[in-house]
This record gives sequence, C-alpha cells and structure tokens, in this order.
Amino acid sequence: MVVPRGRVRRRVPALVMHVAVCWKWLDDERHAPRGVSAADEAALEIGLRIAGDDGVVSVWCAGPAAADGVLREAIACGARTAVRLDSTGSAPSRAVAVALATGIDTDACITMVVCGDASADRGSATVPAFVAAELGWPQALGLISVTSQADGTISALRRLDQGRRERLAIVPSAVLSVEGTAARLRRAGLGDVRAARAARIVTMAGPRETDQPLATRPFRPRARVVPAPDADDVLARVRQLADRDEPAHAINAETLAPPAAAARIVERLRAWGYLDEP
Repeated sequence: MVVPRGRVRRRVPALVMHVAVCWKWLDDERHAPRGVSAADEAALEIGLRIAGDDGVVSVWCAGPAAADGVLREAIACGARTAVRLDSTGSAPSRAVAVALATGIDTDACITMVVCGDASADRGSATVPAFVAAELGWPQALGLISVTSQADGTISALRRLDQGRRERLAIVPSAVLSVEGTAARLRRAGLGDVRAARAARIVTMAGPRETDQPLATRPFRPRARVVPAPDADDVLARVRQLADRDEPAHAINAETLAPPAAAARIVERLRAWGYLDEP
C-alpha cells in the first residue's frame, strides 16, 4: 500500500484482554468426582481464546489446599496466575461469589470474567449471577459458542427455550456463563505440566462456613382484591366470588412495544398479587 506524502500511517494497538476465570472446587464425591466441572474447563478454554497471545488469564477458585492441583493444571494450559480463596467448599453460593468478586475487583486490569454456567454438584447456576451483581457488570448466560472479534468485542451464541438461539455482541466489562459443550479444554504439553508443578498459587482469605446464606421461604402471593358481589341471589353471589362465569382459560392477546409490554406484565402481576405496590 502506498502512503501519500505528508501522512503518517499509525498502527492502532489491539485491546489487551485481561480475563478472570472463576472455578468451583467439587469435593463431594457423592455427586461428582473431585476437581472441576466440564463447564469450568470450558470457561478456561474460552478465557484463553478471548485473551489470545497478548492477553492475560487468571484463574480464581474457592476451595481447600487440595484444589491447588487443578489450579496448577490451569497454569499448565496457559493461565498466567492462579488464585485460591481458602475455603472448605461448603460455603453458600452468595458468600463464594462475594469473595470472588472482591478479589477480582482489586485487579483493575480485568476486563472480562468467564464462569461455568453450573457446577456438577448442585447446578444452581447462582455463583455467576451473584458475581455479576457484586461487580455491577452485565451477565450473558447460557452461552454455547464464544468468538473474539478484531475490535475487542465478543460474539456469542446463547441457548434459548424451545430450541431457539440468540446472537449477542458483548463488550467489556461483562460476566460470561458458558456451558460445558461450548469448548473443550486444550491439552497441556509435557514441559508445561512439569513447569507448573513449581508454580506459585496465590492464597487469599475466602468465604467461611459461618457466612449466612440468603433467607428463603415458600412464595405466597398476597391476597387478591375481589370486589364485593352485587347479585341478590345467593348462588349468583357465590358464582361472582368464584368467577365461575369466566372462561376457564381466558386469553387476551395484545401487541405492544417492548417497554409497554414490560409495563403491562408488571401491572398484571401486581393485580394478581405476585408483586407489591410500589
């Protein structure tokens, strides 16, 4: 390419990605073998692909000292650093997420967080959501394919109900939740495995078993407001109270713009007693 005289052609530096991969240590052999789940391994592979040759990947895991083995395997596969939040593995998900987010937040260079969508023991998929909430970042969940773009954005394919798919364009900073089928973790070379044996695992204070989980209770919607019957006949009054004259499955179809549709849904949920008045 010929550059006109008087003009200087400058090379725009690519965005250096700093990716934090969150792992969950599995220690209950009744549900799954010790180690990490296939979704967590896929998260590391996706993180390595996003970072590329110039980026940095750090693996964060809440678990006991026995988890250092899998963290060294992550370093052998290409992670730059590994951080273990000292924990017995039985802390509630909210406490684990708070500890992970607190540690990640101390590193201002991290631009993306990748998690497995669900662990193999409980499978509640709550830790990535809690991490996103603690960091104040958006979350993209149910990802089955993740591809880095030249401009630094992430192109992802998300699984929806009824076999549908949704294409997402994700910009830093965000939390990605990937499924186990999204990628297969690369095999580490023998030299990398031997070098990782002497790698230093950074240890930080982690969640405690005494941390209280979220209080849960069965959902009970508030009582519906039913107008008083105005019929004179007793049977007619009972029918009015029981809505026996209404169709068993009434369907009201409306076509609204997304903001109006969301407002209508909230309005109906309040009318049915599932939401409190503002």
